[in-house]
Amino acid sequence: MFLAHGFEEVEALAPLDLLRRAGVEIKTVGIGAKTIVGAHSIPVVADMTDAEFSDEAPEMVILPGGMPGTLNLDESETVHRAIESAKSSDSHLAAICAAPMILGKLGLLSGKEAICYPGFEAHLIDTKISDKTVVNDGKVTTAKGMGVAVEFGLTLVALLKGEETAEKLRSSTISE
Repeated sequence: MFLAHGFEEVEALAPLDLLRRAGVEIKTVGIGAKTIVGAHSIPVVADMTDAEFSDEAPEMVILPGGMPGTLNLDESETVHRAIESAKSSDSHLAAICAAPMILGKLGLLSGKEAICYPGFEAHLIDTKISDKTVVNDGKVTTAKGMGVAVEFGLTLVALLKGEETAEKLRSSTISE
């Protein structure tokens, strides 16, 4: 999971928490620093900096949204290399809120169904804009925004650890 200054805290931390609860070995990568300050002035200490990140094919690349976090992610050569590495190794790509624009601008949503935060649809080039709040189309998962961060995280858990694990986690963390 890549974190850049101005990221939306809930969109990063809710999925991160759920993935770790499910036993996924996930690392956070700070763009330009180890301590990254979110859009609402909450500092988060990343597991490593982008300078420490290796280009090995990750199982999944996760991009939280937020502004100017999404723009800062999009300006990062490390993020672009990780996306390209994930694409070439047929790994998962996941983005929420404004961050699907990065995948859209790279043409990775072409011919796919996806969703993003309202107002960023123009960046989802040749994409079927979904009416769902979380969309999985092949190896690409997108989500609308902060309000669906838990569902986004549970979807990622299901992809990496199976639907049964996601359902157990859902029932233990969400009261109905």
